[in-house]
Amino acid sequence: MAVRICALDDIGTGKAIRVKIGDHAIAIVRTPAGEVKALDDKCSHGEISLSEGFVDNETVECWAHGAKFDLNTGKPLSLPAYEPVATYEVIIENGDIFIEYED
Repeated sequence: MAVRICALDDIGTGKAIRVKIGDHAIAIVRTPAGEVKALDDKCSHGEISLSEGFVDNETVECWAHGAKFDLNTGKPLSLPAYEPVATYEVIIENGDIFIEYED
């Protein structure tokens, strides 16, 4: 099911925001190139919000321990994280961001 998140203009390029669908936190990231990605908003290494991390091209870096995650696959690219985080399909329609999300 597609869930509306926010307007595309609500997220600056190279930035991320945290949204919640029920009790589930998701990081919505707008890359420096303007693409929008969605992944679980919890570093697999610890209870750290990835939306508070550093966005660089196709990665987000956890601000606490430096683990980087691929925004397309959720796979960790550096230690200390070794488990991937879930990613979600993003749809942009009429200037709004939607993600495919099933509870």
